Amino acid sequence: MSWFQRKAKGINTPTELKREAPDGLWHQCSECKQVMHTREHKNNAYTCLHCNYHDKIGSEAYFKILFDEGEYQELDSEMRSADPLEFVDTKAYPERIVTTEKKSGLKDAVRTAHGNMHGKKITISCMDFGFIGGSMGSVVGEKIARGMDHALKTKTPFLMISKSGGARMMEAGYSLMQMAKTSAKIAQLDEAKVPYISLMTDPTTGGVTASFAMLGDFNISEPGALIGFAGPRIIKETIGKDLPKGFQTAEFVQDHGFLDFIVDRKDLKDKLASLLNMIKK
Repeated sequence: MSWFQRKAKGINTPTELKREAPDGLWHQCSECKQVMHTREHKNNAYTCLHCNYHDKIGSEAYFKILFDEGEYQELDSEMRSADPLEFVDTKAYPERIVTTEKKSGLKDAVRTAHGNMHGKKITISCMDFGFIGGSMGSVVGEKIARGMDHALKTKTPFLMISKSGGARMMEAGYSLMQMAKTSAKIAQLDEAKVPYISLMTDPTTGGVTASFAMLGDFNISEPGALIGFAGPRIIKETIGKDLPKGFQTAEFVQDHGFLDFIVDRKDLKDKLASLLNMIKK
């Protein structure tokens, strides 16, 4: 019965000949844990092929998805935050800005661009959560306001893509003033009959929700996005009751009348184009 016994050692491959999958070749869904090729994930608008979970993406990815051929012209790309309050927490605010710029490759938490979407001109402001949690500071408010000015000047629809943890504490009152500034600009869009569409993505919270994110002619969202003002714990402590299942998800918010519709990211460009065509008619 010697054939049951291993007489020779197992196969040994020298370290220099071992091959591993290159970094970034595969993507694992953070929701269902299924694995897919990174290229397939990207081609599927960064949504899971298995469970349709919508991964968090930044402004560059949204611009590539929405603008024809991924081509656009950015507005106010070099605008940076100042430090009017000389704020210091664990580090000085200017130091935090520089560190975040290097880490994220962004100048602040929003970018604005204009270009064509299905052949029609549109202006888009898109927030980036990767820059201090997508927090709303003076630069965020100013860049959104200037984007709306561009939409007013060119009579092009304006799309706001929100992804934020709320107002930026390092700028205190200056940050909260951006709520009034952007709301006033939205009123000007309304008066000029320039369409304003607000797209809420995961997460949209705090002062952003309380201002421009909920003031669209159409308020829409991606599936499963977290949308709310205060956190669930604070609300629960305030009202003294347990919160319903799925509280603050896009689906819950839509069921209670605060969203017009939820759109899958893969269909976003077509749905937006159809919506704008309907408005013009």
